[in-house]
Amino acid sequence: MENNLNLYYIFYTVALHKNISGAAKELYISQPAISKAISKLEQSLNVILFHRSSRGVTLTMEGELLFAQVQTAFSAIRHGEEQLKKVNELGISQISIGVSITLCKYVLLPYLQQFVKDNPHIKVTITCHPTMETLRDIDNSVTDIGVVGIPSLPNGLTYIPFREIQDTFVTTDRYLENLKIRVGNDRKAILNNATFMMLNKENISRKYVDMYLSSHQITMDNIIEINTMDLLIELAKIDLGIACVIKDFVKDELDDHSLTEVNLGRAIPKRKLGLVYKDDTIMTDAMKKFISYFTES
Repeated sequence: MENNLNLYYIFYTVALHKNISGAAKELYISQPAISKAISKLEQSLNVILFHRSSRGVTLTMEGELLFAQVQTAFSAIRHGEEQLKKVNELGISQISIGVSITLCKYVLLPYLQQFVKDNPHIKVTITCHPTMETLRDIDNSVTDIGVVGIPSLPNGLTYIPFREIQDTFVTTDRYLENLKIRVGNDRKAILNNATFMMLNKENISRKYVDMYLSSHQITMDNIIEINTMDLLIELAKIDLGIACVIKDFVKDELDDHSLTEVNLGRAIPKRKLGLVYKDDTIMTDAMKKFISYFTES
């Protein structure tokens, strides 16, 4: 663009008013300054933009052509300003969240329900996939923030813990009673003969539990791998075996005794859940508000 935006705005205002004096009042500049600006624009474009008379000014054919384009441009600018004003007034923004299916259901949703209620103009997108994929998406700036339960993280990521969880083994009283009828009360016999249901080996929760079992020389001979914790819980409730789950997620079942904890000798240590985002992320208002819902609860 050969001329600065101010010259085009002066031209646009004069064309709207059809006289220089009206444009001068709106722009708070003198009539000679406006005339000089119009002449400068005409010289730079090598056209005559206005027919001048004692009654005012009218656009030439070239002026009409330029005005149509300038009007569209300034209309788009005004629309953009109105949108920005609305964004500021309503807090319009967006945030993308990565989380596993299990953590989405049992951890994220309770927080998100109130967050959405309090921030109805923030667009929330959620991607549910395994934790390692969430970390990859955050590192690649595909996802803003993740909800994860992992003891160590790659460099370049910020981690904010907000809650502790504890893994445990559960089953029904009926399953335990039938198992003890077959093998007795010996803990080793139970470990050798029980059917254990675990998440698949690539799952972060499974890896954490496997480390605990290995460190205490606890071995299990019969393991069924299940893809989701919800299914683990449901299968345990129908007496299929002993399921490794997160204790908080079966609180209702433990309270109503539809499931009971199985003592393997020592409780599995608690681990932390946290929010994770890239170190060099520019924190948006949406991210700040989202983080505050977890850290202030």
